[in-house]
Amino acid sequence: MGSSGVKRRKICVVTTSRADFGLLSGLIKAIQTDPALRLQVIVSGMHLSRLFGQTWREVEAHGIGIDRKIRLRLLGGSDLDNLNSIGLGMKGFGQAFSELRPDIVVLLGDRFELLAPAVSAVMLGIPIAHIHGGELTEGAIDDSVRHAITKMASLHFAATEAYRKRIVQMGESPERVFNFGAPGLDQIHNVPLMTRRQVEQELGISLLKPVALVTYHPVTRDRGSAEDQVSLLIAAIKASGLKAIFTMANADAQGNIINGRLQAACAENPGRFQWVPHLGHRRYLSCLKHLAVMVGNSSSGLTEAPSFRMPVVNIGDRQQGRVRAQNIIDVPCTKKAILEGIRRAISPRFRNSLHRMRNPYDRFHDGRASERIKNVLRDVVISPKFIKKQFQDLNQEELYK
Repeated sequence: MGSSGVKRRKICVVTTSRADFGLLSGLIKAIQTDPALRLQVIVSGMHLSRLFGQTWREVEAHGIGIDRKIRLRLLGGSDLDNLNSIGLGMKGFGQAFSELRPDIVVLLGDRFELLAPAVSAVMLGIPIAHIHGGELTEGAIDDSVRHAITKMASLHFAATEAYRKRIVQMGESPERVFNFGAPGLDQIHNVPLMTRRQVEQELGISLLKPVALVTYHPVTRDRGSAEDQVSLLIAAIKASGLKAIFTMANADAQGNIINGRLQAACAENPGRFQWVPHLGHRRYLSCLKHLAVMVGNSSSGLTEAPSFRMPVVNIGDRQQGRVRAQNIIDVPCTKKAILEGIRRAISPRFRNSLHRMRNPYDRFHDGRASERIKNVLRDVVISPKFIKKQFQDLNQEELYK
């Protein structure tokens, strides 16, 4: 009960990794401080894995209580491993939701393990609010997961206008689809980032010469190629002459192969390459601000790097279909193409071309996307009609545009 005696609405936020926690932290704080709301937090997935650094501790370090921990067998190994994780997760999330009885469950993004809380919430009649729907990643299985969660969700918070329109095109009611921009960008406006000198001290690397930030994840629609792809990436970085900070691949199938090759490359080149598996959101954003170029296939190159006018060499088709700013240089996964992309990215001409660029994922540029999302979660009327949503057909004129 709130101070006025009115029952507080329970908002349950699910976080499965350090990455999505960084994007959700502003929303979690906004829910936590609203007297009309009661925050519930469930941590799962990579947060609870020793391999990925037991990052659930960071949630608590932010002064956020954890209501449930749901363990999955996430090894970054095979597709069957990940499928088994989803099955295990459904049992855990079903039990947790039955006990916590949230009014709304909040899910962000497209990680495969989010199918477990999504299906559990639908089966128990709990409405879902989904953040970052409507996007495309045609080279990854995330695409199917994201669209599936969209059809299970009752509220949608898209990151761009193009994505908002796509969610409506998928049959969702326009009055339930909002475009406030990407909430993970709020920290850029609200949290003091590290200085250049602090980044150098934290990472033990000089930034006097260009340094690359390398973040590469499995291309889950392209089977059997992870080792070849990461070998070509490493060869191109070596040939570029740049120093590089390498971060850890996620828990998708073959992620362990990528991580093993990256760690080996760093061990073989200790003067140039550094393995920093878990940067954390603030350090990550600080690297985007101060390092010279991002190389890899992470969505952060499209959503967050544009805010810093950071050049990004985006490899392969993992992010194919996503809205792009002018900082993106798309290249195929060959040593020659990656190397040429790096050289173009660090050239003064290309960097100068980005001076007036704006981030398409930061709609209002005021750091209040999380607050706007929180207000909708607080004020939306929850009724049987809210859960029993109808499919919204496009009219004939819209259908054949």
